Amino acid sequence: MDTLMDIPRQVRTRPTRAQAEEAVRTLLAWTGDDPDREGLVGTPDRVVRAYEEFFEGYQDDPVALLERTFEESGNYNEMVVLRDIRLESHCEHHIIPLIGKAHVAYLPDRRVVGISKLARLVDVFAHRLQIQEKLTAQIADTIQGVLQPRGVAVVIDAAHQCMTTRGVYKPGVSMVTSRLLGEFETSEPLRRQFFTMAGMGGV
Repeated sequence: MDTLMDIPRQVRTRPTRAQAEEAVRTLLAWTGDDPDREGLVGTPDRVVRAYEEFFEGYQDDPVALLERTFEESGNYNEMVVLRDIRLESHCEHHIIPLIGKAHVAYLPDRRVVGISKLARLVDVFAHRLQIQEKLTAQIADTIQGVLQPRGVAVVIDAAHQCMTTRGVYKPGVSMVTSRLLGEFETSEPLRRQFFTMAGMGGV
């Protein structure tokens, strides 16, 4: 399970803002344009500010996010599903967006967590450089590790602009990944119920 200690050293001891802006200027010059012309002179600052938003997940501890739970749940032990969580991340290979939806479910074992925390957990991991397979696993493994429910299911359906706007140029294609733990892994009826509740037609 990822914690802040799992973040690579070069991220924890990151360059200064001035160095980041100079790197953007270098890339602008490399494209063949003039970073000092009117339309680009403010671009390094804007790009760095955008990166602060895109990758703010490196500043958050996903474990701490889920640690506040509630035991007064009326002995509720059925599936909890949060579906259609908008997801925006960036491919670590090209730093190009991948955009889609996450569906998250768990089977409580005495403890439940606020649903906004599940959505926030998706954001924490999405707002890092990612591959979709790892992102899916990180979300599921963190829920399992912190809440210790009877099972966790996570499905992500996302379009990768690294293949729709460059490379093979295949618009309209999305990638689906899943991580099933505990009872979701061992019970086929439970898996079908999750996929149906997530609006995925029981696939």
